[in-house]
Amino acid sequence: MDGAANLKEAFVRWAAAMEKVAPELNELDSRLGDGDLGVTLQKCATMVRAAMPTAPDNVPDILRSASQACADASGSSFGTLLASGLMTSAKWLEAGKALDRSTLPEMMRHIVQKLSARGGANLGDKTMLDSLQSIALALAQAAPQEDLAAVARDAATRAIEEFRTKPNRIGRASMFAAKSIGMDDPGMVAVLRMTENL
Repeated sequence: MDGAANLKEAFVRWAAAMEKVAPELNELDSRLGDGDLGVTLQKCATMVRAAMPTAPDNVPDILRSASQACADASGSSFGTLLASGLMTSAKWLEAGKALDRSTLPEMMRHIVQKLSARGGANLGDKTMLDSLQSIALALAQAAPQEDLAAVARDAATRAIEEFRTKPNRIGRASMFAAKSIGMDDPGMVAVLRMTENL
């Protein structure tokens, strides 16, 4: 199976997983936010799944199709950032960048920079950016024989554990900064669930 077919299948798996974890993410988000993160990702999942059968059979266009589907599904901040991250990946590849084991960390860092500029969050604010940065660093340090999917999952888990005792510094949750200490950021948990299934 080629890369395009693999990616389409991966997005279908991702969509099923996001629908399954939607209640968990809604519950986490209700503690500090609007309680709709799971709903947002469920809408994105429905639209992405519907887009895959007619998406062109090349990786950049599949990423672009998934990005557009997420943008059409939700105007929420997380949905917008998810769409932006996917579009950033597509443009990275369209610019002639190779995507392999050695360049994946560089692409991840590029995505973090773009999302920070788009959403206004900085590393250390206890957001999905901290999870993505943790994954990028872990991938860069991974040994040649290591399973990168497992590396990413472990890094996303460590990020949640590291930031659990810290306050949220941006977004709705920042209004309850003290209350957010000891709680897991819903966006960071969403990134973990994605790495577990994509």
